[in-house]
Amino acid sequence: MITANARGADGPVASSGAQNRTMTEPSPTHHHCAGLPEGASWDERYSGKDRVWSGRPNGALVAEAAGLPPGTALDVGCGEGADAVWLAQQGWEVTALDVSRVALDRAESAAQAAGSVVRWLHSGLLDADLPPAGFDLVSAQYPALLHTAGDDAERALLTAVAPGGTLLVVHHADVDAEHARARGFDPADYVSPADVLRHLDDGWRVEVDERRVRDIDGGEGAHHTHDLVLRATRLS
Repeated sequence: MITANARGADGPVASSGAQNRTMTEPSPTHHHCAGLPEGASWDERYSGKDRVWSGRPNGALVAEAAGLPPGTALDVGCGEGADAVWLAQQGWEVTALDVSRVALDRAESAAQAAGSVVRWLHSGLLDADLPPAGFDLVSAQYPALLHTAGDDAERALLTAVAPGGTLLVVHHADVDAEHARARGFDPADYVSPADVLRHLDDGWRVEVDERRVRDIDGGEGAHHTHDLVLRATRLS
């Protein structure tokens, strides 16, 4: 997952999506209360399995980005790298970041096996050295971006998008908040597509803001059947 300080067809920047990683039901060890730094907790989660996510690009990314002209792309919380590799195969110049070194090592191996070139960053979104307005596509698939008083994560996502570029934020719909809190994880602590939408002013055009059925093919988070999808174009 991703956090505000920090997710292939995989899931949250630290981290990423449910075909990537999923922020709605993380493992008990990833929480801040567990006493581990975020990157270390995600490393522990990834190390527990040979593969966490499905190995396929997230369906919402494929559906929304397939018709876009390739340019520069940022994959926020790239997880095991399926989204980043898919984008590179479509001709995008991809930068992918995650707080988990274990996840990035797997992502790099996947890219090498596919013959794809991706710039990998071991970093969270707010800590990354990213050029303002530097990306034609900013994709955050199921990110675990923590709320801050200054809405830093939301602002960082918007700031990274170039004029004429696309912002794509996807999360699971219909999250059982009571069940999540019982596991020590409160979804209300994390940035949602609706939170990002509130920051879009007249300099943006909302292309998609909807709940839709997920394209699911295994991996953690496969029990989630619907997504919230926000896609917007930066006009200036």
